[in-house]
Amino acid sequence: MGNKRRHGASAAAPLALALLAVTGCDSTSDAGAKPTAAPSSTPVARVCAKPAAGPAKAPAGAVTVDPAVVGDLAAKTKSSPPNTTFWLRPGKHRLDPDRYAQAIPKEGNRYLGAPGAVLDGRKTNQYAFGGTARNVTIRYLTVQGFVAPHNEGVVNHDSADGWVIEHATIQNNSGAGLMAGARQRVRASCLRGNGQYGMNAYKATGRISGLVAESNEIVGNNTGDWERRRKGCGCTGGIKFWAVNGADVRGNWVHDNRGAGLWADTNNNDFRIEDNVLEDNDGAALIYETSYNAVIRNNTIRRNNWVEGRREADRGDSFPFATVYLSESGGEPRIRARTDKIEIYRNVLENNWSGITLWENADRFCNSPANTSSGDCTLLVRDTDRCARPAIATAPLYADCRWKTQRVDIHGNRFVLDKSVVDCTVKCDRMAVLANYGTYPHWSPYQGERVAEAITRKQHNRWHDNVYLGPWTFVAHDPSRVLDSGQWQGTPYQQDAGSTFRARDGG
Repeated sequence: MGNKRRHGASAAAPLALALLAVTGCDSTSDAGAKPTAAPSSTPVARVCAKPAAGPAKAPAGAVTVDPAVVGDLAAKTKSSPPNTTFWLRPGKHRLDPDRYAQAIPKEGNRYLGAPGAVLDGRKTNQYAFGGTARNVTIRYLTVQGFVAPHNEGVVNHDSADGWVIEHATIQNNSGAGLMAGARQRVRASCLRGNGQYGMNAYKATGRISGLVAESNEIVGNNTGDWERRRKGCGCTGGIKFWAVNGADVRGNWVHDNRGAGLWADTNNNDFRIEDNVLEDNDGAALIYETSYNAVIRNNTIRRNNWVEGRREADRGDSFPFATVYLSESGGEPRIRARTDKIEIYRNVLENNWSGITLWENADRFCNSPANTSSGDCTLLVRDTDRCARPAIATAPLYADCRWKTQRVDIHGNRFVLDKSVVDCTVKCDRMAVLANYGTYPHWSPYQGERVAEAITRKQHNRWHDNVYLGPWTFVAHDPSRVLDSGQWQGTPYQQDAGSTFRARDGG
C-alpha cells in the first residue's frame, strides 16, 4: 500500500508499460452536475448463494465431457478444433494427476457447465485453464481446489485476451482464482475464498484494456493472509489491478475480504467504479495507487477497514488510514481517458474506519530508491533514467517524474459515523489530504514540505457539497494537523464549501 511505509509494488514480473496517448481526453459529461442527494442503497449481487444453473442438456453440436473419465476435459479440448462448444456433465471433473495438467483452450472455445458440474483440482493441479487463445467463454462452471503459486491464477492463467467468464463459481483455490487479459468480461460470477486474489488483473506482456467486472460477488479472498506473510507486499485484494487502461467495475458485491476490497496499483487509468456495495472488508474498501483518471460514484461503502485501521491505531500510528485511499493518484488531462480528473461523488460511506485520504509520499517518484514499484515510471516519462539530476529539478521532469494526487473532486457524498458501532474513540473519524516531509534520496528535488504544500493547496484537490453525520475530524498537510470542521472550511484550507455537518447525527 502506498502509505508512508508500505507500497503496492510487486507483481508476478516487472510491469512493462508503453506511454499512453497524450493527445486530449473526453471529460465525463454527466459528472459535473451537482447531485441533489446520495443514494440510500445499492442492489446487492448475491451470486454465491444463488448461482445460476447451466443447461441441463448438451446444446446442439456440443462435445460432451464425462466426469467419470479423468482428464477428459483436457483431452477433448486438445483433439477438437477452435470454436468448439463443450458441455460438462453434472459431477466432479478431474484433470490428470500432474500439477501442470490443465485444459488449453483454442480460440473461440466455449465451456458450459451443466447443473452440478465442478472442475476440481484436488489440491494437486495448479491451473484449470491456460494458454494464449483468445475469445474463450466459460459459463455455469464451478472451479475449485487448484493450487496456483503466489501471484499466479487458476482460470485464464496466461492472461489471454477477450475471455468471458459468466455465472461461474471460482472458489477455494490458492493464488488468484482468475487472471485477466484485454477486453475480458467477468459477469455474475462468484469469486470466493481464494488464497490471494479473487481476480488478479495482471498481464506480463502487453496491456490490459477494456476490462469489465460486473454484478459479481467477491468474498472472503486472501485466505493466505499474504500481507502478514510478506509484510508490505501490496499483493492482496478482492480484485487487484495492475496497469489496466480502461476498466468498468460496476454492480459488484465486494465483502469480507481479508485486506482491501478493490486495489488498483501502478499506472492504471480510466476507471469507472460505480454502483458497487463494498462492505466488511478487513482493509480499505478501495485503494487507487500511482494511477490516473477515475470516476467513483453511486457506491455503498460500509463497515470497512475495521481490522487494519484499528490495528494501526492500537500501534500508535497517527497516519489517517481510510476506507477510500488515494495514494499518488490523480487526474491528468494529457492521458486519454473518459475523464481528466478523479471524481468521487454520490457515494454513501457509513461506519467505516475513517473516510477518504488523499496522500503523496514525497520520496516516491521515478528512479527513487523509495519507489517500491521498482522499474516503473509515470505514464508521462518513457525512460526512468531521465528522472535524475540535474534534469529532474526543472520542468518538465520536475512535475512528470512524480505520480501526483491532483485534480481530485469529492462532492455530493454522505459520510456517516457512529463511533459506538465502529467501537472506537479516536483515529476512526478522519478525512485527510497530506504528505510526508521529503528526505530521500539526497538528490531529490522534493525534499522538505514542498509536496505537502502542493497536495494540500496547489493541486486542485477539493471537497465540497457533502453531508457529514457524526463527529468527523480532518487532517491537512501532515498527520500532526488535526482540524475541526470550521478549521477545515476556513483559511488556508477552504475545503467543503457548501457541505453540512451534524456532529450528533451519526447514530
